[in-house]
Amino acid sequence: MCRHLAYLGPPRTLHELLYAAPHSLHVQSWAPRMQRHGTVNADGFGVGWYPPHGTPGSAAPPDPSAPGLPPAGPPGPLRYRRAMPIWSDSSFADAARAITSGCVVAAVRDATVGFGSEESGAQPFRADRLLFSHNGAVKDDEALAAAFVPPPGVLDARSPVDSAPLFAHTVRLWRASGDLAGALAGVVRHAREHSDGRYNLLAADGESIVATAAGDTLFTLREPGGGVFLASEPFDDARGWREVPEGSVAVATRERTGIHPIA
Repeated sequence: MCRHLAYLGPPRTLHELLYAAPHSLHVQSWAPRMQRHGTVNADGFGVGWYPPHGTPGSAAPPDPSAPGLPPAGPPGPLRYRRAMPIWSDSSFADAARAITSGCVVAAVRDATVGFGSEESGAQPFRADRLLFSHNGAVKDDEALAAAFVPPPGVLDARSPVDSAPLFAHTVRLWRASGDLAGALAGVVRHAREHSDGRYNLLAADGESIVATAAGDTLFTLREPGGGVFLASEPFDDARGWREVPEGSVAVATRERTGIHPIA
């Protein structure tokens, strides 16, 4: 259905992360090598990134003692989304050379049959400090929408796509626990109670990146320089890529990568 990628590590430009590699996310938009469902990802794209602390316009971390707020942490993410193929947006390709971040989530979209390609369906979705992407499809999206009601103030959870209820439940679980890996694993388990589907989820909170392998491929790469990637498929032929087993959740911080069963 889609291809997505997350990066955590030393700051890099978005151009380096999304365009520079021989099988980059940009190339995967028209020539994915491992995509099992669909052949081209031309129904939109998006990228979210976390600005450095103190960047003008970035939000201050919330007061951890204030009730009802998400877990405290670095500034909230910025985002760029379009309803066109990533290869059609040459202006963003230029701007990406000047945008630097140490935590990024990006996706190219192949829309689920029955859903449009408007910008609101392009991911990553965003709420508080959270970025979220879904690579997959839901068989009974109405059942999920009825089960996973959007939490207050999360506009992306109301988008007219089958990924929106999954995002709604992710935000609800994450806000309640602060445990991003537990939230994604819980979403997969709960979603399967209501509908069959492919539930490869990807999320970041600025300090960690987390993804599930639940119906499609997922790979991880930790580089000698300290950067770590989670991706639908490798963007190059480096030997360090490792496939995450089906039914697992991968959790990567700047120090380590862990893989745990979803169930």
